[in-house]
Amino acid sequence: MFALSSATLIRSLTVLQLYIAGESYAGQHIPYIAKAIQDRNKGITENGGTKWPLKGLLIGNGWISPADQYPSYFKFIEREGLAKPGTSLHHNINALNEVCLSKLETPGAKNKLDVGACELVLQQFLDLTTEDHQCYNMYDVRLKDEAKSCGMNWPPDLKNIEPYLQRPDVVKALNINPAKKSGWTECAGMVHMAFTAKNSIPSVHLLPGLIESGINVLLFSGDKDLICNHIGTETLIHNMDWKGGTGFETSPGVWAPRHDWSFEGEPAGIYQSARNLTYVLFYNSSHMVPFDNPRQSRDMLDRFMKVDIASIGGQPSDSRIDGEKLPQTAVGGQANSTAAEQNEKERLKQTEMHAYTKSGEAVLIIVIIGVIAWGFFIWRSRRTRRGYKGVSNNDMSDSTSVLSRLQNKHSGRDVEAGDFDEAELDQLHSPSIEREDYAVGEASDDDDHIISHPETGGNRQSS
Repeated sequence: MFALSSATLIRSLTVLQLYIAGESYAGQHIPYIAKAIQDRNKGITENGGTKWPLKGLLIGNGWISPADQYPSYFKFIEREGLAKPGTSLHHNINALNEVCLSKLETPGAKNKLDVGACELVLQQFLDLTTEDHQCYNMYDVRLKDEAKSCGMNWPPDLKNIEPYLQRPDVVKALNINPAKKSGWTECAGMVHMAFTAKNSIPSVHLLPGLIESGINVLLFSGDKDLICNHIGTETLIHNMDWKGGTGFETSPGVWAPRHDWSFEGEPAGIYQSARNLTYVLFYNSSHMVPFDNPRQSRDMLDRFMKVDIASIGGQPSDSRIDGEKLPQTAVGGQANSTAAEQNEKERLKQTEMHAYTKSGEAVLIIVIIGVIAWGFFIWRSRRTRRGYKGVSNNDMSDSTSVLSRLQNKHSGRDVEAGDFDEAELDQLHSPSIEREDYAVGEASDDDDHIISHPETGGNRQSS
């Protein structure tokens, strides 16, 4: 451990680049933090101080614009086939959505972070689709969770966080007052209340100014997230004005194209960018994109930050936009794509077959040696019998030779006449070599009833 002097820290800030990243309700926090840094930099500059070099913002599945994102609940449910047209479920959710839309048209509603009538759309969908005490995971609609939790128990390693953060050594390392016996808990009520910003306007109102100031912004979404789904994110971008255009316009009425992104030979998502704003849609991904696609996330991060990995080493990933190979970014390692896994399995299969071939060759050599030795002993025994007629066969019964061992296993059979079971040769092996030693290992794996919205910090998981 070491500490930097204030002078050293200031010098470091002059060459470092500051990026702020987060998920979920961080979509509200990050723009406000960025605006505070900009305001600080203005004051510092006037006094001759050092600016904080804020370069970019990354927000994943963020809650940014409630007015744009609330209506996306019903649209997402329809698009994913979670409520079939003509069913009572579809009718009920649609009716709730209409109430939500009407509330959003009331004065001041679009500047609110929490609209109760709109919250009911998601809440009632989860309640009405509960079967056998299982409901949809609102963070990944491909999964189910126990009733009333509906995703609060996910991801699976969540259960390890609380005991870890309550360990005395961790509490000490984080400089937390050990007298606070309650310890860390997820979604603590007091923390929730402290972060409730009743008078704040949605952060979407800050984004245009931040982008226009020169800050690069990246919004990314997992396509299987319901609570802060990609349809809502795409809608807020579509409706946002900045740098003389609306949404991803490159010129009036002309929109920047969506580019197909592939990663290690498989479709990974979509890239779209215009005027300092980039949007990335991740295929087959949840509310927590890095949890599902860590290497793809790393690739996106490196690309956004223009990280040069030349000095890092390792095997670069194969990342392509519209089929064109991109500059090297993410360092390779254990691949997590299906194609890469199949290639790895095929490689292991070939290795295994090679090992079995080699082991077979070794056993054959041992058998040949055994046969030669056996023949030698037969020859010696015949010469002995010719020279020493008085020696009885019983006298050789305790011999430890290969010949003797075969005779003892096959009593009454004429070994000299070649009357033996050829299968016995297959069973000959060196005592020091076991069949299990030839096995090839597998590839390692690196590699309550009312549910409030994640922005409340209450009952929802917020990353």
